[in-house]
Amino acid sequence: MASSKVHVLSHPVVNARLSKLRESSTTPKEFREGINEISLFLAYDASRDLEEDTFSGHTPVGPFTGSTVKPRIGLTPVLRAGLGMTEALLSLFPSASVYHLGIFREKVSLQPVEYYSKLPPNPTVDTVFLLDPLIATGGTAVAAMNMILDWGIPVTRVKLLCVLASQDGLQHVQAEFPGLEIWVAAVDPKLTADGLISPGLGDTGDRLYNTLK
Repeated sequence: MASSKVHVLSHPVVNARLSKLRESSTTPKEFREGINEISLFLAYDASRDLEEDTFSGHTPVGPFTGSTVKPRIGLTPVLRAGLGMTEALLSLFPSASVYHLGIFREKVSLQPVEYYSKLPPNPTVDTVFLLDPLIATGGTAVAAMNMILDWGIPVTRVKLLCVLASQDGLQHVQAEFPGLEIWVAAVDPKLTADGLISPGLGDTGDRLYNTLK
């Protein structure tokens, strides 16, 4: 992905964690821990350009000038798999507002279906981190972005974080929102006929919450 708006993490620790997630033998506990750890890496990288405020304080030795994160942060995890990324972001932004978005992919058409939104009538935050572990076809991410934009947050104030994406899915999202910045741990080359990333991770929600059939 050559776009300057797509940031693919290139880090040996992330690569090792992701390889562990790919293994079908990885337990739900290990899978949750891996998603959380990679989400932290994504969040660190995506938050490096946040605006800062300064304040004056005192250490036991003397005065200092400190800093705080200036924008009000909102998290919009896509149910249910996005919940696996939420705690990592809350560890960095403990005062962040969390607005759950319910979107599922219809199995035959592979089209996104919205069924729930916790977004209040008007925006109460300045910057939104959209959390969706997988971008397969890109349909769910596009639907979630439209919900956020309709809410009143401009695309330049949204950061999409995902653990794994397909090339086609990323291109779909970029075509719809050229100004959107995306952070992803890795990109896989293929989609199956069922719209699954290959080799991928499998169904992230089922693996997070041990509901594989």
